[in-house]
Amino acid sequence: MSADENFAVLGLHLPPAPKPLGVYKPLLIDGKHCYVSGHGTVKDDGTLIVGRVGVHLTHEEAKLAAQQVGLAILSTLKTNLGSLNKIKRVIKVLGMVNCVPEFEKHPFVINGCSELFAKVWGEDNGIGVRSAVGMGSLPGNIPVEIEAVFELQEEA
Repeated sequence: MSADENFAVLGLHLPPAPKPLGVYKPLLIDGKHCYVSGHGTVKDDGTLIVGRVGVHLTHEEAKLAAQQVGLAILSTLKTNLGSLNKIKRVIKVLGMVNCVPEFEKHPFVINGCSELFAKVWGEDNGIGVRSAVGMGSLPGNIPVEIEAVFELQEEA
C-alpha cells in the first residue's frame, strides 16, 4: 500500500498544518531532500498540548504528544507536497523532550513519532536515524518538539 493508504488505515486525523511562529519556513526542499522545521504538539482543533514531562505529563502521555507532533509533520508534508506518497523515506528525526532533569526516557517518548512514521512508510522506509534529547524548556511549554529530514521520491 502507498503511504497515503497506510495513513488512511490508521484512522487518525491530521491537525491543521502549523504556521511558523518565527522567521523560518516550515518545510524546505533541497534537491532530493525535504527538511521539516521543528513542529510542536498541534491538536486537531489547532490548540497545543502543553506541560513538562515529569511534572504535568507522564512518559506515556508524552509519547502520545510525540505522536501528535508526528501528525503535525505529516500535515505539513501533505499541505506542501500534496501527498505523503511523494516521500520515499525518513532520513533523520530529532526529538526534543521538555522534561525534568531526572527524566531518562527520551527515546521512549520520541517513539510516538517514530512508530507513526514506520506505520505510514513501512519499517524499511519509515525508520531513519534519530536523536532523542531532553530540554530544560520548549516554546510555549510544549512537551515535545520534533524536526525531520525526508528523501523525496524521484520524479517520473
